[in-house]
Amino acid sequence: MPGSFFDTDVLMYLATIDERKADRVEQLLRLRGTISVQILNEITNVARRKFAMSWDDTFTLLSTARSHLVVVPLTIEIHAAGLRLAEHYGFAVYDAMVVAAALSADCETLWSEDMQDGLLVDKRLRIVNPFGGRRAP
Repeated sequence: MPGSFFDTDVLMYLATIDERKADRVEQLLRLRGTISVQILNEITNVARRKFAMSWDDTFTLLSTARSHLVVVPLTIEIHAAGLRLAEHYGFAVYDAMVVAAALSADCETLWSEDMQDGLLVDKRLRIVNPFGGRRAP
């Protein structure tokens, strides 16, 4: 699946007991994709604070993500684009930075359960809920 970007909320299902959603994420990961350093930071935060995962388990989860996905850096250009997207589309700032990173990586799909399913951003990035949203393949 060339041009796919993963939001944190989707990847965190790899660490839950929801087998249906974890299986769906594993299926998508086999097709590869992209994340940003922000996503790695958010995974770490959620794993440690919300899921109370050990550091060893957190590192394993991060390693899994990095082994299946291309990781793009955060840049001042992504930051500026994210601010523009937050203003134009009304995204929360951190969501806007995810969207900006996906656009910067020339992705066509942003897998997210939390953002607006089906929204086409800048006429080239579609937000898709992979768990049964309107456009999930």
